[in-house]
Amino acid sequence: MTTGFFPTEKIAFEGEDSNNPLAFRHYNAEEVIDGKRMEDHLRFACAYWHSFAWQGEDPFGGQTFDRPWFPDRMSDEMAAARLKADVAFEMFTALGVPYFCFHDADVRPEGTDFRESSRNLEEMVEVLEQKMSETGVKLLWGTANLFSHRRFMAGASTNPDPDVFAYSAATIKSCMDATFKLGGENYVLWGGREGYETLLNTDLAREDQQMGRMLNLVVDYKHKIGFKGTILVEPKPQEPTKHQYDFDVSTVYGFLKRHGLENEVKVNIEQGHAILAGHTFEHEIATATALGIFGSIDMNRNDYQSGWDTDQFPNNTPEVGLAYYHILKAGGFTTGGTNFDAKLRRQSLDPQDLLAGHAGAMDVCARGLKAAFRMLEDGGLQKALDDRYGGWQDSEAQNMLNGKMDLDAISDKVLSRDLNPQPRSGQQELLENYVNRFM
Repeated sequence: MTTGFFPTEKIAFEGEDSNNPLAFRHYNAEEVIDGKRMEDHLRFACAYWHSFAWQGEDPFGGQTFDRPWFPDRMSDEMAAARLKADVAFEMFTALGVPYFCFHDADVRPEGTDFRESSRNLEEMVEVLEQKMSETGVKLLWGTANLFSHRRFMAGASTNPDPDVFAYSAATIKSCMDATFKLGGENYVLWGGREGYETLLNTDLAREDQQMGRMLNLVVDYKHKIGFKGTILVEPKPQEPTKHQYDFDVSTVYGFLKRHGLENEVKVNIEQGHAILAGHTFEHEIATATALGIFGSIDMNRNDYQSGWDTDQFPNNTPEVGLAYYHILKAGGFTTGGTNFDAKLRRQSLDPQDLLAGHAGAMDVCARGLKAAFRMLEDGGLQKALDDRYGGWQDSEAQNMLNGKMDLDAISDKVLSRDLNPQPRSGQQELLENYVNRFM
C-alpha cells in the first residue's frame, strides 16, 4: 500500500520523442555502454535532506512547502519520521535509483539529549533497513549533521569547547554505526561549520589539530568495526562560515597529507561547491583523480548570478559531460556514485515537481555520460594531450624530471645546443569545438 503522495508509482524510459513530463527520454538503466549498464556507470542516489527534510525556507523567508510529515502537520515526531521514510522510498522506487543518502537529522527527530537522539536514530535505522529490504534500494553513504543545531555554531571538531568536540565524536560514531548496519558503501564528513567567521577569536593551528584528530578517530573506528566502505570528505570554500578549512580538493589533500590520511580518505565533490571555490566541476574531479583521492560526487548546479550555494538540479549537458569524461577516464566509480544534492525551488510546491526535477537531472546525466564515453572512444582529447606533451617522452627530458640532470647539466644542454624554443598553439578553440561535437 502506498501513501499516494506522488502522482505515479514508476517513471519509465520512453525515448527522445516522448512528451511525457514524468518519463525518461535519455536515461535507460539497462542500456549497455562499454560493457556496463548505464545504471552501474552512474550509480544514482537521492538526497534525503533536500527532498524530504527541507521545508522551502531561505535566508529571507520561511517555509513554503506543505508536507504531511512536517512538524506543523504531525505532533508525533516518530510517526512523522516513519511517514517520511514511506514517501522517500516511494520516490526512490518511482525513479528507479539504486541508492539514497542521509544525515542522522534527516531521518530521526532531535531528542532532548544525546541518548534520546541516538535511540530515535536506532529506531529509524530499523525502519530504513526494512524499507531497503522491501525495495532493493541501497545506501550510498550516511553522514552526521554537525552544523544545524545551535551547539555547532562555532564548529564541531574545531569547536573551542571540548565538550562539543566530544558530542560531535559521539554523534559521528552513532552515524557510522547506522551506516555500517545499513550496508552503506561510504561514509561522508562535511565540515559544515568547520571554519571561522573572524580571525579575532580563532586559533588556526589549534583548530587544524582538532580537525585532524577527529578524522583520525573516524578512520581508526572504521577499521575497528570492520567497515569496508570509503571515508569521504566533502570540500566547500565558504558558507555558512566566512572561510571553511576544506576549501577545495587541493586544500583537502594538503590536510590529509599533513595528518597522514592521504591513503585512507577520499573526496566527495559537489558541483556547486566547486563553483563557489572559483573552479569548474571538471577541474575538481581532474585534480582528485590526479592526486589519487577521487571518491564520489554530489550532482547539482549553482545559479551563476547568485553568490551562494543554490543546489539546483543539473541541466547543463556540456558541464556534466566533461565531469563524467574525467570520471570515466580515471576508471569510473568504485564505491562512489552520483548523488543528487539538489532541491526544488521554493515556489515548486507540488510532489510532481520533485519527481520531475530528479527525472530531468537523470536525463542530463545520461546524456553527459554518453557524450563522455563517445569522447573517450574517439580519443581526440587524449591525442591532443599526447601531442602537446609528446616532447617529454624523450629520454633526456625524462632525466630532467627524475633527478639525473641538475641545473648545471640542464644549462649546459641549452648552451651546447643553442636552444631557442618557440611557442606552439594550445588550440583551445579547436578543442572546444571538438567537445561540442559530442554534446
